[in-house]
Amino acid sequence: MTDAQDLRPDDEPARTPDEELLVGPPEVATDPMRIQRMRRELEMGFAALADVERGVTIFGSARTHPDDPEYRHAVEVARRLGRAGYAVITGGGSGIMAAANEGARDVGALSVGLAIDLPFEEPENPYIDRPLHFHYFFTRKVMFVRYASAFVVFPGGFGTLDELFEALTLIQTRKIRGFPLVLVGSDYWTPLIAWLREHVLKAGKISATDLDLFAIVDDTDEIVRIVTEATERRTARRPA
Repeated sequence: MTDAQDLRPDDEPARTPDEELLVGPPEVATDPMRIQRMRRELEMGFAALADVERGVTIFGSARTHPDDPEYRHAVEVARRLGRAGYAVITGGGSGIMAAANEGARDVGALSVGLAIDLPFEEPENPYIDRPLHFHYFFTRKVMFVRYASAFVVFPGGFGTLDELFEALTLIQTRKIRGFPLVLVGSDYWTPLIAWLREHVLKAGKISATDLDLFAIVDDTDEIVRIVTEATERRTARRPA
């Protein structure tokens, strides 16, 4: 998912389907028409990704420049995951998403990009083998989760934080099980986790065990190890 770009006060972009759905009033589409579109998007995603059995969804900022060490790290992480037999799934945009798709393509791994309809133009990056286009955020988010064996989260803004906390909520509520969630970049993520521990946990809003639902990792080898071991555990639990 991309981080939102700034819009000038006098900009009046066309409404996206998400905006029409959430704030109305209906302008062109009716609710039955929207439901049909939602169904088509889900069916499209299921059909396009049905063969993805081992995937890793990589989140991160669209604003990360190719010269940034974080970009180069994302390329290397995706390469290593690709060599380990994983497809790489991103939001299809620039920055960390482009880096991850680039790394996957470098090693011949399936490179998936799930683009989203935004009120400003956000071109998909050139490293995607299988591009999918979504009008609604929630249908896109289903694909991020359904076809992933793990989540790897690089530094990012509101969009990345949205995806991070949605993934944590799904893991915490056991809607998904055995999913490793790896936060890459201790300098970036440690202050956020400290805030969760010092304020959210102390206020009783989460449990101490909730802070064990993710790992903060800088080392590429460790990222691959965490993802691989979790995948092996999930595979071993499947009925023969």
